[in-house]
Amino acid sequence: MFGSSGNSREKFQEKYNQLMEESYRLSHINRKKSDLKRGEAEEVGKQLDELDKKSRS
Repeated sequence: MFGSSGNSREKFQEKYNQLMEESYRLSHINRKKSDLKRGEAEEVGKQLDELDKKSRS
């Protein structure tokens, strides 16, 4: 049970990192698209927080 939660967390963390890198890259080209990517990353970050809360319970 814990192993699958760990895999989920790793996948969310990887997705978050990818979105943040893309947001940074876009910030030099198109600020609006960068802001949208940052928003997507923040949503994934919220999901990471929820997984952390569940794993502590």
